[in-house]
Amino acid sequence: MPKVLVLHGPNLNMLGKREPDVYGHETLDQVNNRLIKMGTEMGLTVETYQSNHEGHLIDRIHSAEGTVDAILINPGALTHYSYALRDALASIAVPAIEVHISNIHQRESFRERSVTAPVTHGQIVGFGTFGYELALTAVVKTLHVFD
Repeated sequence: MPKVLVLHGPNLNMLGKREPDVYGHETLDQVNNRLIKMGTEMGLTVETYQSNHEGHLIDRIHSAEGTVDAILINPGALTHYSYALRDALASIAVPAIEVHISNIHQRESFRERSVTAPVTHGQIVGFGTFGYELALTAVVKTLHVFD
């Protein structure tokens, strides 16, 4: 079965508690469980990982080479300034889709720019946690995981 790695960056472990008016009331465990179930129904193996530490996320990206077929990543605040995370994504031949719960392009000016988006296959923003489901569908439809 094709494997998808879902990476959640800093503070996403606080989903459901942190600014629920922006990020919703669903917890990270609920999101992950839904993605694993949906992935199974789509014929995918979904592995999830969350870290508040940039280096841990980079290590996980590096280890994805040759072990997963695609990455879904919500880099959290690292989106806006982590050239190290950007370079990690660019250094592997695994396609990545960037996901954001809120529409980063309609928020504070410091959140509008993504340094990671240019090295991803695409970006899904502003659909709440449903964006992760859209990204899983994009893996199947546009990245040709089953070829």
